[in-house]
Amino acid sequence: MWILRAALVAAVLTAPFAGAVYLERLPVWAPIAAGAVFLTLGVLHAVLRYRRWSYEIREDALYLDRGVITQVRTTVPLVRIQHVDSRRGPIERSVGLASCVVYTAGSRGADVRIPGLTPGGASDLREELKRLAIRADGEDAV
Repeated sequence: MWILRAALVAAVLTAPFAGAVYLERLPVWAPIAAGAVFLTLGVLHAVLRYRRWSYEIREDALYLDRGVITQVRTTVPLVRIQHVDSRRGPIERSVGLASCVVYTAGSRGADVRIPGLTPGGASDLREELKRLAIRADGEDAV
């Protein structure tokens, strides 16, 4: 999905170069070169983002580690989980993926999203987090 998004962004960023060729302000090869650079950088970023993204569920919390340029490590204590959703947007459905969204008690960044799961994996993760949150804080946690 991230590579598809990178290709779409590269196409949008290349469009002005194509327009400049149409207006005879740039040589014909300029949009090709610009598109290749944008696509290469986007795909490289998507691959690095994929390799860097991870999550782990422990007894006390959900741990997320992600980011290419800025690395972010997030800890979500199980007692702070309010509810958990599995989500499949149109692009995710088209490539057979789903996400799990964990909503937490808090004001800043009150939800975390775990992307790139299979639909069954997202449902299983949702149920596991729900079960662990209930066990961590009683029946009213989720």
